[in-house]
Amino acid sequence: MYRNRDVDTHPQIGRSAMPLDSSVSSPEAEPAPAPRSPSLGGPLLLVALILLALNLRSPITSVAPLLRPLQTDLRLSETTVGVLTSLPVLCLGLFAFVAPRLGRRYSTRVLLTLSLVVLTVGALVRAGTSPLALFVGTVLVAAPIGIANVLIPGLIKRRFPQSVPRVSAFYSSALTFGAAAGPAVAVPLADATGSSWRTPLLILIVPLSVLTALVVPFALGREPRAEEPPTAPAPQPGTRSTGLWRSALAWQVTVFFGVQALLSYTVFGWLPTIWQDRGLSPTSAGLALSLCNAVGVLAAWVLAVAGRRFADQRPAGVTVACLTACGLTGIVLGPTALLWPSVAILGLGLGAGFALALSLFALRSPDAPTTAALSAMGQGIGYLIGVLGPLGAGALHDVTGTWAWPLTVLLLACAVQITAALTAGRVRTVTAVAR
Repeated sequence: MYRNRDVDTHPQIGRSAMPLDSSVSSPEAEPAPAPRSPSLGGPLLLVALILLALNLRSPITSVAPLLRPLQTDLRLSETTVGVLTSLPVLCLGLFAFVAPRLGRRYSTRVLLTLSLVVLTVGALVRAGTSPLALFVGTVLVAAPIGIANVLIPGLIKRRFPQSVPRVSAFYSSALTFGAAAGPAVAVPLADATGSSWRTPLLILIVPLSVLTALVVPFALGREPRAEEPPTAPAPQPGTRSTGLWRSALAWQVTVFFGVQALLSYTVFGWLPTIWQDRGLSPTSAGLALSLCNAVGVLAAWVLAVAGRRFADQRPAGVTVACLTACGLTGIVLGPTALLWPSVAILGLGLGAGFALALSLFALRSPDAPTTAALSAMGQGIGYLIGVLGPLGAGALHDVTGTWAWPLTVLLLACAVQITAALTAGRVRTVTAVAR
């Protein structure tokens, strides 16, 4: 039998003796494997992480600017389009729970490579000529992304144990860049190729996913069996992840990520509409979303630099929630002159918040297997919470005819995020101990 205990990391030991992401191992756990050589955690692996990140958002976000021609071509109703846009986020949450079980059977290298193969197949299927192909292909695109989302934080913890915040911010910056770049070039690609939506989506996905599938096996190398979860007195499959569900710290990290997902996907889904309701042009609305994402990349890097100076993530968590709240308020209620500064502030909050949420999976875990399990729990529940954001905001707007009520709910979400940050940001780790 196992129970979970949240173990405080004592800051008085001194930062020189304890890295930012220091971990506390359980008494019965096997010794951690020896650190990898710098070459295995060096430039090639960073390149692979960048390529992976570029593959994990663009296939989803690139659809948005092409929805109208897609809807006309396949004769889809508004309700069907709404389901289509929510389906990827739902898959991210559901398939996050599958990743740990697969991770116990196969190496990270194999799973990431296969995920890229399935992603490529899904892109080809999605470009079919029927609504069924569109929906099946969407699931095949989103499912491997949901699995890869969970695996990569554990990979970062394992390969870069002394640089988790910096590499996590590096990775999240590439994710944000991919999320912004896909929609930005989708319409120009459609104009250049003379295709309404199929060819642009294929160009944006297939070449990059194939290239990444070729790089990943070489970058990761052969994964030893020691990377699997420690085998303390023959735990049953899933023991570690099940134990996390009884951990207050695991739930605090999960809530922080879930609120971050809710805020982000609400902004991604409704910012252009809010912008146009404030009297600005559709072109400006698109630029506003691109600016929000671009500033998010910068914010992740700022967090990486600042995070190296502080072992406690509570100030960063409170700051990103406050920035998000200020940006949202300025966009919905502020004067027109403050709209662009408000978008920039919102981008800072969301970008740094996402990088922080990802890094917490590793910082609050004692080892890579626990990081993967916590990542599965946090992202699985978090993305399911994230689905509620755009759906709820749209429903409230339809009922009230104003964006003030959706803003009120989002500000309450920011307050919840502050509460979660004050607990999840404290220096400690979750670990399993024998009863």
